Amino acid sequence: MEPEQRIVFPDNGFDGLIFDLDGTLVDSMPAHFEAWCRALEAHGAGGIFPEDVFYAMGGMPTKDIVVELNGEHGLNLNPEAVCYAKREAYLASLDRVILHEEVVTFARAQYGKVPLGVATGSTRLGAEKTLQAVGLSDLFDEVVTSEDVPRGKPAPDIFLEAARRIGVEPGRCLAIEDAQPGLLAAQAAGMKVVMVPAPLRVV
Repeated sequence: MEPEQRIVFPDNGFDGLIFDLDGTLVDSMPAHFEAWCRALEAHGAGGIFPEDVFYAMGGMPTKDIVVELNGEHGLNLNPEAVCYAKREAYLASLDRVILHEEVVTFARAQYGKVPLGVATGSTRLGAEKTLQAVGLSDLFDEVVTSEDVPRGKPAPDIFLEAARRIGVEPGRCLAIEDAQPGLLAAQAAGMKVVMVPAPLRVV
């Protein structure tokens, strides 16, 4: 079995750090996928969201994903209702969320040196509960969620807002991400990006 790929973090060249949450600071994606499956099944749309498509949409707000699924499958799912069901299913499985140790070690090493922010496609409640569950609530100066900006990833809004809140020019921020929508969002905001590889999973 090949060793997991190590992430190369720069030592300098940035005045602020902005981290994605799910799939980056924490390995929560399996719990999120299971929550999606439960929510969609409860609304009569089970099996329409394959796991590879779910990972490709990582970081996008839940409502935006429901709109996409409606368009792709000719459905009329209520985004608010599906969001609520998905959130409740996820919050019930927080015990499955674990730290991404390599990323968190880097964040802790930078604590007190530069401002640290989170830019997540999760809701405020989901983000706060996740950070609390893994003991990271006090590590970050600011947490920006999908509810704080007009457009979610891959639009740059969430990274621009995070940079504004930590008081650092976007071009002097380094973003840490795991998914394509987040990469595109951070780059559109003018930030350099370190990509976190997906964990190796036994399938």
